[in-house]
Amino acid sequence: MTHRLSRHALVLGLAAALGLTGCGAGGETSSSPAAGGTGLEKTTIRVGALPVPDPVALYIAQAKGFFEEEGLTVEPVTITGGAAALPQIESGALDVSQTNYVSTFLAVSQGKKIKLVADMYQAAPNAFTIMVPKDSPIKTVADLKGRTILVNNLRNIATLAVTSQLKAVGLTENDVKFAEKPFPEMGNAINSGQADAGWFTEPFITANQKTLGFRTVADTMTGPTAELPIAGWMATQEWAQKHPKTLAAFQRAIARAQQLASADRKEIEAALATYTKIDAGTAAAITLGTYPSTLDAARLQKVADLMLEYQYISAPIDVKSVIASAAG
Repeated sequence: MTHRLSRHALVLGLAAALGLTGCGAGGETSSSPAAGGTGLEKTTIRVGALPVPDPVALYIAQAKGFFEEEGLTVEPVTITGGAAALPQIESGALDVSQTNYVSTFLAVSQGKKIKLVADMYQAAPNAFTIMVPKDSPIKTVADLKGRTILVNNLRNIATLAVTSQLKAVGLTENDVKFAEKPFPEMGNAINSGQADAGWFTEPFITANQKTLGFRTVADTMTGPTAELPIAGWMATQEWAQKHPKTLAAFQRAIARAQQLASADRKEIEAALATYTKIDAGTAAAITLGTYPSTLDAARLQKVADLMLEYQYISAPIDVKSVIASAAG
């Protein structure tokens, strides 16, 4: 079950938002059978996560002891992006990692043997927006023609979401120029004339509204991208096959935490303080998506189909084949 989280508007200091920090890595992981009779193939795993609201269930599960109850020790490791984490899970530096679904399906289309092991985050209204300075002549999506738009990654969820909005007004991705810039740097880059607009998510939407007076031109999660699945947890196919009991333990704990996040926003707000520098007032104000507790192939298929439509991939992907077995 998912629950649409409330959305508010509140003041946010840009320094707090741009100073996000995540939990560091711990020591060596264990590959021996778990002590205490749990039977896990591995009792300690390293899990990659971004210091943003999306993976909050990881930290809720930590705080509530859900992993511990499963006989599992989880060491969060800060990553820079889902695509960047792929080499880390392939090398074994990470056991499981956050990923966005566009990156996942791109990797699958290139022959990468990875599996989605749990859901994480789904779009909601006004959580992913195109923004411009308050005095910009850009008033509508149609006004973006010929303009430069900053995104955090090229040919990924950002450009896919923006392109879907361009199509609605008769434009294509070739009618604009996409340029890559990390979220914390986007606002100042646009303000200095390096670009005309940017694709933002929280807490950067609120940060740039408050500190730079930016305004929203369009919510990019409407129409074909409404309630679009955004992010999940991935592992390599080899790892999932080698560690079925460990994987099942992780899945059960994460599902419990996702359900808690869906039911009580206060749990999210409390957890954000433990792995980001988002203050309490901001945590109560930012616009959040939803936190599904099960991987639904039908929902995720929507992402793969959009990618095929916009030629991000050259052949259809059957999403069911990418999802790992459910927790036992």
